[in-house]
Amino acid sequence: MPWSLYLALKQLFPAGKWFPFFTAISVLGVTLGVALLIVSISVMGGFGREIRRMIVDTQGDAQVRARGFLNNPAEVLAVLEQAPDVVGVSPFAEGVVMLEHNSMPAFPALQGIDVDRINDVIPLNDYIRAGSLDDLDDDSVILSSRLAYSIGARIGSVVEVYSPLLLEKIKADEVMLPRELEVVGIMEIGHQSLDSSLVLVTIRRMQELYGLGEGVHGFSIKLTEGVDADLAARKINLLLPDVAPHAFARSWMDSNEDFLFVVQLEKNMIFFLLIFIIVVAAFSVTSSLLIAVVRKTREIGLLGAMGGRTRDVALCFCWQALIIGITGTTTGVGLGYLVVHFRNDIIATFTQLTGSEEALVRFYEFSNLPAHLSDQDFWLIVGLAISISTLAGILPAWRAARLQPVEALRSE
Repeated sequence: MPWSLYLALKQLFPAGKWFPFFTAISVLGVTLGVALLIVSISVMGGFGREIRRMIVDTQGDAQVRARGFLNNPAEVLAVLEQAPDVVGVSPFAEGVVMLEHNSMPAFPALQGIDVDRINDVIPLNDYIRAGSLDDLDDDSVILSSRLAYSIGARIGSVVEVYSPLLLEKIKADEVMLPRELEVVGIMEIGHQSLDSSLVLVTIRRMQELYGLGEGVHGFSIKLTEGVDADLAARKINLLLPDVAPHAFARSWMDSNEDFLFVVQLEKNMIFFLLIFIIVVAAFSVTSSLLIAVVRKTREIGLLGAMGGRTRDVALCFCWQALIIGITGTTTGVGLGYLVVHFRNDIIATFTQLTGSEEALVRFYEFSNLPAHLSDQDFWLIVGLAISISTLAGILPAWRAARLQPVEALRSE
């Protein structure tokens, strides 16, 4: 072991003192900074991962849409099924309707799905909490959980559906009664906006409610695992002009580009702001090491008088900064992962004490606080924390190296 490293350890952890005050304060600053970064970036990463999951699970890896609607869905479907990297295709039609049950109105988004194909693209069965997707037919409907709760509907209830076509019929002096559909399922995706405003019917019923004939609004597509969705969408676009010149394919990332950019920007801004906590902790490391230089001026002079090289004297304080950085980062990672593990219990306790459970769900729109820390983010945090802490030892090392042995030995 180099004598500079041995001396650094002896100064940080002198005999008889397991964790001296100055060392503890320096390590604690780095620990808290790293822990806060781990928790914050994990939560932001969790939000991003949860959003991606919900986008893919509700829209597919890619979608084909048209300006208006596609009136030849069978031909488009045949082309899409032969496209490279496509493992599942399901048509859909969508729009907004008025839903009423026991004089309780709601204005959800209505989506018509192909019951035989939907699970090839979207794992809808995973989100059915009551009833069954197999029971969905032209005379039934599946409601999202919060929507069902708001209008007091349950399995077996009958709801009335009013579509825009009904208004068009009235304008033409025609009578069109609202459709009465039985609730055969309740679904819960986990995102409050979707759970409060989504209704599923068969695609035939949706075509009838909106007067689409045989037309559809688009197709949801499932791609082979690991395939680049943007590249696959470009390949599909090369095939579409032959059957649907006005249609286009977009990946889930392309369709939600603005929203995903905002999420990534928030994550980057939080990382940038919180890294200053470690910078502040590094200043505390610098201060404690400068104090150590002042307190041990005579010892430093003695080392020089005994033949210690200036480089090794400086390296002693660089070692101390590195040890503080590694120790603080290690304990910070442990503390951060501990908080992340118990995050929902901590949030539940806090919201119970403040009475803000409903506000948390309403504004942040997640039933549970998600968390995910990628390997790239983890090593970036660890690398920056250790590097910044090590750099904090440069000034004390330079100050110690400049001390002349004769002048240092005269110091009182």
